[in-house]
Amino acid sequence: MTRAALDVPAECAGWRLDATLAKLFPEHSRSRLQGWLKDGLIRLDGGSAEGKRKVYGGERIEFDIADAVPPAPTLAESAEDIPLEVVFEDEQLIVIDKPAGLVVHPGNGNASGTLMNALLHHAPQLAGVPRAGIVHRLDKDTSGLLVVAKTLTAQTDLVRQLQAHTVSRHYLALALGRVERDGMVDAPLGRHAIHRTRMAVVRAGGREARTHYAVLERFARATLLECRLETGRTHQIRVHLASLKHPLAGDAVYRGNKCGDARLDAFPRQALHARRLALRHPGSGAEMAWEAPLPQDFAQLLAELRRDSAQ
Repeated sequence: MTRAALDVPAECAGWRLDATLAKLFPEHSRSRLQGWLKDGLIRLDGGSAEGKRKVYGGERIEFDIADAVPPAPTLAESAEDIPLEVVFEDEQLIVIDKPAGLVVHPGNGNASGTLMNALLHHAPQLAGVPRAGIVHRLDKDTSGLLVVAKTLTAQTDLVRQLQAHTVSRHYLALALGRVERDGMVDAPLGRHAIHRTRMAVVRAGGREARTHYAVLERFARATLLECRLETGRTHQIRVHLASLKHPLAGDAVYRGNKCGDARLDAFPRQALHARRLALRHPGSGAEMAWEAPLPQDFAQLLAELRRDSAQ
């Protein structure tokens, strides 16, 4: 945790305290700093202060979040001994190869047995980090790489990298039909107007979303694509490919009609795997990258399709 004491520099004279804190402690987000101010963990000249208070230079800031006590874990946030495939771990990061079928966050119908529960058992200190350090997610039935922050500072840095679109995320996706060429989908996403658990391409009120895709391999009724996310919206690849009339094999939510190939129609989940993850390490600044092999079910499906193509 962090303890610091310093004087407000003259260059901040006339600034609000919250703006001054953001300048002096850039490793923490503004919302987190506001929360600590509210909790009295940041003091000005020995007393508590509001973020809107002006400073004039020379005031003493005492910054002490060592006393911040994380809330007692709820049932949904309790630690559970669930095996994790850890690809990389140090004092600031954990990179997980998530299996298909594992929910990331507790929620309706998934109060336990999630990645968050597993992380709290694997690294108990994550109870002191919001969302147990999870900064992005994968759908329940999507497999592959996901990064978790082990400290508040690392979490803030990773969130900023995601917002700046500098985290590189590459997926393997098996799309139905013949995709003729590489391309990019630039279409905003929002909640489906009728089916509120689904996402859809929307004309107004959606969030920007861009997916780049490249053809890797073609089969009789499907195309293997590499997809690169520029943004990371809920169900982004699934919805964008469906909007091209090339939904993912196994995607019962967005697929629509079956394609007529029993193996593709019967695949029990969306054929989507987060294969590669690259980012800047929040501590050292080094560029780092990891790759995860295809899980057995996806690899076996591709092997069968390739065998048919070779005949």
